[in-house]
Amino acid sequence: MILEQLIDIFLLVFLAIISIAVLRIRDLFTAVMLFGIYSLTSASLFMVLDAADVGFTEAAVGAGISTILMLATISMTGREEKPLKKKGTILPLAIVVITGATLVYGIMDLPPFGEPDNPVHTHVAPRYIEQSPQEIDVPNFVTAVLASYRGYDTLGEVVVIFTAGVGVMLLIGRRRKRKEGISNE
Repeated sequence: MILEQLIDIFLLVFLAIISIAVLRIRDLFTAVMLFGIYSLTSASLFMVLDAADVGFTEAAVGAGISTILMLATISMTGREEKPLKKKGTILPLAIVVITGATLVYGIMDLPPFGEPDNPVHTHVAPRYIEQSPQEIDVPNFVTAVLASYRGYDTLGEVVVIFTAGVGVMLLIGRRRKRKEGISNE
């Protein structure tokens, strides 16, 4: 139990360190690689927390597809970040603080983590155990949940990422055509 908590703490601290490094890096290629490492670390944390479906999705979508899309974007736009002008930096900070405070306020009503009488243990799990053999005829409950009940959720996540990638590619392609049209004239 203590070893698991130490692994959780180590992974969370590593995530925080990667986040700070991403904020300080000016090289976009390095930032994309750090985002990939962040996604793999998040996937590892999900696996340690026994959320295999979320861990696999994070590894595939976060570390895989997202990293490829960001690298493709960098190859079309450039590797260096342009310096920001120092005006108006308080508004984004205020938005982040307000959003964070709202999220913290929202989780205050959640039941304590790991309690056996939480709704997930009293409503969802018994339903899967009792009804999944009749509904989908898969003897393994974990496989039944991952392959059937959560399958559409994972498919939806992949579709969202694919759509975002296509949108980014279309926007970047349009910008390149404009630049090439201007330079040819």
